Parts: sequence; C-alpha cells; structure tokens
Amino acid sequence: MATIQIKLRKSSAQGNPGTIYYQIIHNRVSRQIKTSIHLFENEWDEENSRITLPEFDSNNCNARILYLKKAREQIRTDERRFSKIIISLEMSRRKYSANDVITRFNTDPGEIYMFSFMNEVISNLKKLGKARTSETYTTTLNSFMKFREGIDITLESIDSDLIMEYEAFLRATGISTNTSSFYMRILRAVYNRAVDKKLVMQIYPFKHVYTGVDKTIKRAVPLKTMRKIKEIDLKGKPELEYARDMFLFSFYTRGMS
Repeated sequence: MATIQIKLRKSSAQGNPGTIYYQIIHNRVSRQIKTSIHLFENEWDEENSRITLPEFDSNNCNARILYLKKAREQIRTDERRFSKIIISLEMSRRKYSANDVITRFNTDPGEIYMFSFMNEVISNLKKLGKARTSETYTTTLNSFMKFREGIDITLESIDSDLIMEYEAFLRATGISTNTSSFYMRILRAVYNRAVDKKLVMQIYPFKHVYTGVDKTIKRAVPLKTMRKIKEIDLKGKPELEYARDMFLFSFYTRGMS
C-alpha cells in the first residue's frame, strides 16, 4: 500500500520560509507533490509532521496565525484525499504506481467546503425570490464563519463534536437558546441538502445539540400601566379611543376565560 509523508523543504536563502511537499512512496518508488504552503522552520514539527502554532502574545501577527491555521486545515484535507485515493486503488485490485496516486490527486475535483456550498445555497434562494430566507441563511453563515475564524471546512469534516463546539461558542457569546437553535436548524438544513445531493454521507452531526423552540415567557402589563391606559383622555381622538377600548375589552374578556 502506498504511504504519504509530509515534509518541509527548507529554503536555500537564509531567513526565507521553506515549502511543504507530499512524498508518495509505493513499491520503493518515491514521488513528490509541491504545495503552496510556505513555513518557517520554527513553524514545523518535523518529528510529528505537523504545523506548530505560536503561543499568543502581542508580538505575534494575527494574519500569520490565521495563515498557519488555514494551512493546517489544508494539510488535513489533503491527507484525507490521499487516503481515499489509495483505498480506492487498493480495492480495484489492479497494480498501481506512485504516479497513479499523483494523477488521481491532481485530477480529483476534491472535497466540498461548507462556506462555498452554503453561499451557493444562498444564491439559489435569491434566484427563487426567497430574499428573507436568504438573509437568515447569510446571518447563520456569518456566525459560523466567526466561530471558524474564517477558516472553511469540508462537509465531510463536520461531525457532532464540531457542532457541539459551535453551540458552546454561541452560548458563550450570550445568544439565547432559541437563537442558537435557529442557527442549528439552518445549518442542519444546508447539511441535509448536501446529503440529498450525495456530496457527503449522513452521520447526523446535529443529534447532540438543541434544535427545538423554547416557549417565550409572557410579560404581564403592570396594573398601574393599565389604569393609566384606562384613564387617559382621548376626547377628540375617536380612532385612538376605539383602539384603547378594544384593547381593554380584549384584556378583560381574556381574564374571564
């Protein structure tokens, strides 16, 4: 079976970042794929083949940290793609080479990402004249993007742990249970649409979060306020007087029922 190793090729120019590349090894033949990820030596853990994020302090550049997080997500996505390709080639029971793995990787359309897929859904809603619905989907997407710090994620990577983390994030920002549930229901609808299109396998990632609707607490009008409404002088304003009387009538009759 082919194996994949992730390595950093150091720059020949001192002080410049190196380049991440993937080494595909099969039947003692090695091939390489260069990536667009550029890292400094202190940002790469060679022993564990992973990106290391610097500890937060005022001297760290937020843009660089964001770049490293996106690069880390890209490597994870590529690893999953390689794994799928190799399993597929192994199951075919045909002889294949390291070059075949690379060819599949370069020609495979890749995975579908949540941000881009949801933007596509929003665009279709607008075309169908569902402007209000598209607005609520956009609000939900913006919230989810804030949770993800702008880092997109593949549909296949969405699981119950991630969705529970998102729910905890919403609660931490002071959002009500009903609003959190509203966002969850919209994300679930988008995810289920991807399932219907056979873009991702259904694993029910929303099963551990709240997606119901809590009853809104009714707020009673103080008796003092009711007296003011009843005693207000509306002479010469028949429309307001009628509205006031109808309000009082409904209030009293409701209390009798």
